[in-house]
Formats: sequence, structure tokens, C-alpha cells
Amino acid sequence: MTEKNLHANPSKNRTPRHRSREFALQGLYQWLLNNEDAGAIDAHIREAHGFEKADKDHFNALLHGAIRDVVSLRAGLAPLIDREIAQLSPIEHAVLLIGAYELSNHIEIPYKVVINEAVELAKSFGGIDGHKYVNGVLDKFAARVRDAETGKKA
Repeated sequence: MTEKNLHANPSKNRTPRHRSREFALQGLYQWLLNNEDAGAIDAHIREAHGFEKADKDHFNALLHGAIRDVVSLRAGLAPLIDREIAQLSPIEHAVLLIGAYELSNHIEIPYKVVINEAVELAKSFGGIDGHKYVNGVLDKFAARVRDAETGKKA
């Protein structure tokens, strides 16, 4: 699976919150590949072109929250995926961590928005059909963690 350039400039039409997700994706990708210190990744990304237009608080919550909660997020995702987590592409893995983190910790954001944003990240940066996979997994995850909102039982 080929992945698009993670260092591409965020689109000019993106909201600050969407930009924060794009930068969090870059940080999680770097963390997954190199297991670098989250603080070093954070500092590096904050210097990136376009970061000033991102929602810095949301970026901070996503990057540091997903890394902090990675064990529980992976445990919640594991029964919903069709392969070992280690076999996911780093992009799909990072997008699923972002989506699962937001679904679990940011109930003020409607679940459909969280899933749509994750799908858009997967379309922009992932492989050809990665967005379909992300959509299916996060839809099932949302049914587990937001059953009252989704109207679905896991």
C-alpha cells in the first residue's frame, strides 16, 4: 500500500480542527514508525508550515491523548479489525487511534463528524481503500462507546 506524502501542506480550505487532526496524524505516524518521544515530535510539528492555522489545543489532546491511551485504544479496536494491529498500515493505524480517541474522549463532537474526519484523513493520506476500512471499524467502535448517540448496539 502506498501512502501519500505526510508532509504535504494542509489544504487552504481546512478548518483549524481538521488541520489539528492532520498534524496529529503526522505526529502519530512518526511515533508509530520511530517510537520517538512525544515531546520531541510535538515540538517538531509545531514548527511545521501551516501549524499556526491549526487548533493547537485539539492537536495537543489528540497527539498526547492517543499516545497516552494507546493500550486501551488498541484493546478497543482489536476485536473490530480483521488482522493484527501490527499489520495495519501506519496511516490506518494512526487514523484509527485518532478516531477512537475522539470517540472515547470528545463526546462534544458528534460521532458522525469524528468518523467523517477520520475517513477524510484516510482518503488524503492513506492507501486506495483505506478510508472504507477506517469507516467500517470506527462505525463499530462508535456503536460500542456511544451506543446512545448512534442508536446501535455493539
